[in-house]
Amino acid sequence: MDRRRFLAGTTTLAAAGVAGPFAGVARAGRDGEIRRGGGYGPLVPVPDERDGAVRLHLPEGFRYRSFNPAGEAFTDGTVTPGKHDGMAAFRGPRGTTVLVRNHEINGPVGAFGDPARAYDPAAGGGTATLQVTRDGRVLKSGPSLTGTQMNCSGGPMPWGAWVTCEETVNGPDTGNDFTGQDNSKLQQKHGYIFEVPLNGAPGGPIRSAGRFAHESAAFDPLTGAIYLTEDNFAFASGFYRYLPPKNPLHAGRILDGGRLQMLAVRDEPGKDLSLGQPAGASYRTTWVDIDDPDPAFTGRPSYEIAIQAVGNQGRAKGAALFSRLEGAIRHHGTIYFVSTQGGATAPGDTPPDGFGKGRGQVWAYEPWSGKLKLVYESPGAVTLDLPDNITTSPRGTLVLCEDGGSDNYLRGLTRSGEIFDFSRLVPVSGDSGAEFAGSTFGPGGHTLYVNVQSSQGVSFAIWGPWHRGGF
Repeated sequence: MDRRRFLAGTTTLAAAGVAGPFAGVARAGRDGEIRRGGGYGPLVPVPDERDGAVRLHLPEGFRYRSFNPAGEAFTDGTVTPGKHDGMAAFRGPRGTTVLVRNHEINGPVGAFGDPARAYDPAAGGGTATLQVTRDGRVLKSGPSLTGTQMNCSGGPMPWGAWVTCEETVNGPDTGNDFTGQDNSKLQQKHGYIFEVPLNGAPGGPIRSAGRFAHESAAFDPLTGAIYLTEDNFAFASGFYRYLPPKNPLHAGRILDGGRLQMLAVRDEPGKDLSLGQPAGASYRTTWVDIDDPDPAFTGRPSYEIAIQAVGNQGRAKGAALFSRLEGAIRHHGTIYFVSTQGGATAPGDTPPDGFGKGRGQVWAYEPWSGKLKLVYESPGAVTLDLPDNITTSPRGTLVLCEDGGSDNYLRGLTRSGEIFDFSRLVPVSGDSGAEFAGSTFGPGGHTLYVNVQSSQGVSFAIWGPWHRGGF
C-alpha cells in the first residue's frame, strides 16, 4: 500500500467549496472527510499489451497498449522525439483516431523531421500527427510542426486543427533561460501559439496572441475568443483571451492581428488568486488590454525580465495573479483551467518551489456571465498533487493529470463532487520526472489516450468498462 492510498483513508482536511456546473465538487462532509467515489475500484498492476511490461496500475477490467515511444521511427522513417506532452484526438477515417501530440523539447538541439520545413531549424520541439486504432496500433505517423520550443499543451479547434503553445520566450534576443541553454544559437523568437491543421501545412506564429510562457488554449465558438493559460514557474501567471479580427469558425483558421487581453477581478485590482480561497469563491471579472503583446527586446535582457514582459503589462492595469496556469478545456460553454500550485499549503505538506504554495486549484470561467468560480482546491498532496493537463470525459467528469513529486496519478473529478484515482504511473528507474500529460478521449469515448512526459516519452491507449464509474 503506497503512502497516498493509506493516508487518503484517514485524512480530515477540508477542500474548498464550489459553484456553477460542478455544484458540490470538493465540498467536505460535516465530519470534514473528503468526498471520494465515482471511480472504478482499487488500482491493480496491469501488463502492457504491447510487450507485457507493467507500466500502469488500473482498475480491474481495464486494458492498455503503449505506442510510439521516443526513439522509435515514425512511419515516414524519421525518429520520434521525446517529451510527449499535450494532445488532442480527432475522428479519423474508417473508425480510426487522429492524434496531434506535442513534444516539449527545449534547447537549440536541432529540429526533428525535415529541417527545411522547420520554423527554426535550431529548435527541437514541435508536434507529431498519428493515425491510430482504438487499441493503440499506429497506422501512420510523422512530424506535423517542427522547429518550435517547449510545446507544452494547447487545445483542439472545432474546424479541425490543434493549437500548440510554446512555454518559453527563448530567442536570439533574450538572455539564456533557467537551463543555461545558449539562446544565441536560435534563429527565431519563441513564445507563441501555432495552429496545426489536420489537413495542410501549419502556419507561422500568431504573434498578436502574445509572447509569453503559453500553456493551453480553449476556444469559445460563440465569441470567437481563444482563452490562453500561462505557466510562468517562478513568477505570477495570468489568464488571457485572444480576440482574432474574425471569428475562426468563419475564417476557417486563426488570424493574426487581433487583441490580447488579461483577466482582472472587478473592483479588486491585482487580486492574488494563487492564495487559498474561501469555500464557494466566485468573482466578477473584467479584461484589460495588453498594449504590446509581442515585445521587441534589445540588448538581450535577462530571461527573468523577458518572460514577465507581457504579464507585467496586464498586472500594471490590475490583472489578477495566478500560480502556474496549465491545462484548459471548454465543456458546455464553460472554460475550465488548472492552477497547478494554487491554494494554501496544507498542514504536513512542504510548499512546492516556484510561485504558489498550494497543491492545485481548478477554476471555471463563464464567458456569458463573466464570472470566475472556484471548482476545486486541493486539500493536500495526498488527495491531489499538482494537477497539470485536463480534459473532460463523455459524462463531463474532469480528468486531471498529476505532475507531483511522488507517485503520479490520473484522477477523476465528478460533477457531483467526488474525486477518485483512475491510474497510477509505475515509476521508471532513472526517470523520476515522469508525469501524465495530454489526456484525451477518442471519438465515441471508447478509448482514453494519454502520454507520459519524461526524458523518454510514450503514449498509451486505455479502454475498458467505462460504464461502471464516473468517466
